[in-house]
Amino acid sequence: MRDNVKPRSDTDIAACCCVEIGTVIDNSDCTAHWSGAFPDRTAAESMLTQLGERAQQAASEPCTIHATFTDRGAALQLDIDFTFCCQAESLIFQLGLR
Repeated sequence: MRDNVKPRSDTDIAACCCVEIGTVIDNSDCTAHWSGAFPDRTAAESMLTQLGERAQQAASEPCTIHATFTDRGAALQLDIDFTFCCQAESLIFQLGLR
């Protein structure tokens, strides 16, 4: 089987679903979005602090954090945008949250 798949050039790879990394990470999206619902503002602010610390750990330059609190009746909605200097840092941050 290996003889059937021969690279046409130095950059060709004999594997399924392979793409050049530049086609996936092109710095077009450096912002990670996060949302959650909390019973009160104290819990939401605590989560914002925790996530902010994790974002700064993933960032080589300070990450910009924009948080919005929205009252949803019984819960408080927290929406956060973390903007990194490059898309790779945004990905590292998001993968660390999983």
